[in-house]
Parts: sequence; structure tokens; C-alpha cells
Amino acid sequence: MDEPFTIGELTLCTDVRPADWAVSATLSSEWGNVGRMLPPVFATHARLFHPPFKTVDGVEQEISWREVALANGRVPHPGMQWPYVTGSWSFFNDEQPGIWNRPPEEGTLPLRQVTRLAHLLAPHTTTPEECWFAVWDGFGDLNLPVEDEEIPRVEMPARSMLLLEGPLRAATTSFSDTSWWGRYASLWWPQDRAWCVATDVDLMSTYIGGSAKCVTALLADEDLEIMEIPLTHRLGWDGDTINPPPTGKRPW
Repeated sequence: MDEPFTIGELTLCTDVRPADWAVSATLSSEWGNVGRMLPPVFATHARLFHPPFKTVDGVEQEISWREVALANGRVPHPGMQWPYVTGSWSFFNDEQPGIWNRPPEEGTLPLRQVTRLAHLLAPHTTTPEECWFAVWDGFGDLNLPVEDEEIPRVEMPARSMLLLEGPLRAATTSFSDTSWWGRYASLWWPQDRAWCVATDVDLMSTYIGGSAKCVTALLADEDLEIMEIPLTHRLGWDGDTINPPPTGKRPW
């Protein structure tokens, strides 16, 4: 590229060394747990559940995983998994009449949650004007120059990412022109590394690492469904060790 590529307030980086700390930290963790996706260098960690939706009188509204779990006689807890709280694999991508009509988004945190999370994290960094945003280059709808193989990548475990820099408020920048729900950063953190946010393409949750004070503030917020989670929590469906396994056959 002759000129820096920009999108909104973000600039695409041709030097990805600012992400070296995150790559090296995650590579030192056990495969399949939170520390393999989120740099395991923070005092405390939290899980933000992407909301399912229920249509009431023709209007779609957010509900919580807790509501879905209780409606199905399941236990809401930090390690709960979507098929386990719905009770059946048949509900994985389909509605569960009377309880929910649209499942949580996979691979991206919805805009309302991104906006609120960025607002809550702002007081917990000294560098809100200097932040880094990495996005998985395997999404098929990115409005970024993913076809340019000369642009260096952030090589997170099993996820190659493009890196951009800009202010924290730019966390609401969508990297897709076609996805009606938006496509937001997969990994983002401030220059002072006071916290870090990670959303994997295959997951319905976002994970945050930060100080005890930071995570306590997140847990106290009533606009987001967040629970504290141990770094060793398994990310797979079998990470739910409390609820009974879902019935039926897995859809893949």
C-alpha cells in the first residue's frame, strides 16, 4: 500500500510488533482454555455473554442467558454453554418457541455491548486515545485489504489477524459493509495494556482480562450479562460441567 489504509478513526498497521506481548503470552497457555485466547497476564477475568433475542408483540428484544437457563430448568453459571442451557442441540441455530427467537451472535460482540463495554473500560486505562484493534482475517465480509499478503499479521493461536490502531471510542467501528449486525474487533487493548478484550470467531461470548477493580466494575454493571471466569475455564461446549448434556444430535 502506498498510503496508510484507514477506516473511520482506525489506521491499518504495517508493524504488528505492538501485539507481540499478546501472542507470546497466549502461546504459553494450555490449548482450549481462556488463556489460549486472552493473554493470561491479568489479575482477574470475566465472560460477557452475547445476548439471545426474543420477539414480543413483533418487537425483538434482548434477553439473558440466565433467563434461558432458568426457563429450561438449567443452572446459570460462569461456565454455562448455549446447547446446555437450551437443553437440546436442535435449538442451536433455531428458535425455542416461547423462550427465545434468535440465538446469540457467534464471533462478534453486538454493537450495543461493544459500546457499553468500551464506556466501562475507559476509566481503567491511562491511554484511551492509543488503542490496538486486531480482527481475524478469515471473515469473508471484511472491508479491509485481506488479499494483500504483504501486510503483516498478528499470529494468535489458530487465528491470523490484521492490526489497526486508534482511540478507544473506535471500538464501535465495523469491519464489514455487508453484515447487518456489524463485525467488530476480535482482540483489543489500550497502549498501557491495562486490560484486554477477546472474541473468538467460534464463540458466543467475549472475554475480558483486567485488574480486580476493572473487572469488579464490569460485574456491577446492569446493562451487560457478565460473570467472573477462571483463566483455566475450557472454551468448548464441554466446558459446562454443571448442566446435563443437551439431547439430540449435534448439527455438524
